[in-house]
Amino acid sequence: MSLDPVQVMSGQVKELKVGPSSNGDSRGPWEEKEDQDNVGLTTKPKPVTGRRTRKVEGGVFFPKPENAVTVAVSSRVLFRTEREQKVFEQDGVEEYLRFQIEHENEPFTPGPAFPFVKALEAVNCRLRELYPQSEELFDIVLVTYNHAHVGIRLINTINHHNLFIERFCMTGGSSPIGYLKAWQTNLYLSADADKVREALSEGIASATMFTSEKVTEVSESQLRVAFDGDAVLFSDESERIFKAHGLDKFFEHERDNEDTLLDHGPLKGFLEALGKLQKKFYAKGQRLDCPIRTYLVTARSAASSGIRALKTLRAWGLEIDEALFLAGAPKGPMLEKIRPHIYFDDQMFHVEGAAEMGTVAAHVPYGIAQKHNAKQNISVRK
Repeated sequence: MSLDPVQVMSGQVKELKVGPSSNGDSRGPWEEKEDQDNVGLTTKPKPVTGRRTRKVEGGVFFPKPENAVTVAVSSRVLFRTEREQKVFEQDGVEEYLRFQIEHENEPFTPGPAFPFVKALEAVNCRLRELYPQSEELFDIVLVTYNHAHVGIRLINTINHHNLFIERFCMTGGSSPIGYLKAWQTNLYLSADADKVREALSEGIASATMFTSEKVTEVSESQLRVAFDGDAVLFSDESERIFKAHGLDKFFEHERDNEDTLLDHGPLKGFLEALGKLQKKFYAKGQRLDCPIRTYLVTARSAASSGIRALKTLRAWGLEIDEALFLAGAPKGPMLEKIRPHIYFDDQMFHVEGAAEMGTVAAHVPYGIAQKHNAKQNISVRK
């Protein structure tokens, strides 16, 4: 199976508990659809009754970027915009803008990042209960190449889905990377692989997300984030040994260097940010009821190469709630049981395998595996 950020992967659909599609509906702005588009939905859409705000003493609460864990998401991964993208590609930018303005009262339907963002907001609610004045919480920024004319439709959609997203970057086609740095972004999710690579080159944790028709239902009360190890949390040092010399040399190298820490990978900082928020719950005696849970899902073997990874995490002062060493077994079935809101991997082979099982998986285009895949169009286990 080949994935493309603007293509839809086929599969049996299992709907998330979100509002139905209104794209292309000719009825009133927020009316419920009574036709076949609603078949199989688990909840009925709710009309917008007003803007939602988060308030603390002194007024509406907006954290400073330097205090928050900032997650930047593009409109193409937060919402489903395939129809609009097709208009842009076939008819050009002017027709695209006209189309968006004509349909600005029709909300976009949720995209692959939507459940992740909802989970971030659920964690924020718990944090505000425990720390009413704290600015250490998730801050979501919508980053889009769109022209400002499209902003009205995006705002209408955010209000329709009752999201708390007040910060926008609408770049009108220019690169958003400078803005990401200004926001002190901890994670950037986009459908544009080139912009993800650009962000990674600037030291911003980033990943490419894909739209899939098969999506597993995920927790509404606990944020679950799963990471691959090499070239995601860690550097691709060990992966280079494997690619160049094979599995036996890889095991030998890991045994010889089990007390030598692995260098950091592109998403180490995001795991650190998650850990920082987890500790705020631990401090209130809620370790066993923490709304954030992290997973290491790696094709490494536990006895042969796992100890170095665990020692590295310990030395960094990072806790992983669950570690799965699969020794080359497929990751998809394990991820299906975990049901993470997002899984990060540097190899498209694993991203595709996870997506086939209904997991929202994001590709981190970093390390030696990218050159290997480019040459052979295949992926070999780590």
